[in-house]
Amino acid sequence: MKLNAKQLAVMAILAALYAVGVIFLAGISFYAAQVRIADAMLPLSMIFGLPGAFGLSLGCLVSNVFGGLGPIDIFGGAAANLVACVLAWYIGRNGTRTRRFAATLVQTAVITLIVGSYLSFLLGITLNVSLLFVLVGEVIAVNLLGFPIQEALRKTSIFSRFAGNSQPQRKMD
Repeated sequence: MKLNAKQLAVMAILAALYAVGVIFLAGISFYAAQVRIADAMLPLSMIFGLPGAFGLSLGCLVSNVFGGLGPIDIFGGAAANLVACVLAWYIGRNGTRTRRFAATLVQTAVITLIVGSYLSFLLGITLNVSLLFVLVGEVIAVNLLGFPIQEALRKTSIFSRFAGNSQPQRKMD
């Protein structure tokens, strides 16, 4: 897979914005009860495609280094973001508004299950409590904030510049 300059820039910008957002709002971005406002960018993977998914995952990896919960959180959070963003891109990239909203529900479910499970283990809290806390935070960030942002961007020139360009260029031999 070969990325062109625009796709590499999207990846770097989203990674940086995500990491800065989490670190700047660290007080509400870590531990069991969290509303990770930076997760409002996750639905953007439906616009920016795989470069967006990789960027948001890289941003999570970088920001989780500052969270203090160690390698499970660092790599587990990045993996959760990658899976959630790739699934949302696949489900919602060319879909209707309803299909795109369903894609954000998938993102919320994936992150809740993965992050909620390992936070339960890392923090020594019951699985039900951990899942509930992460679910509430993800509904706020992804569904209530992120989905409307993504829909608004679809009405701008940003969307028209990236629509149809969400797959990395493959080098032809």
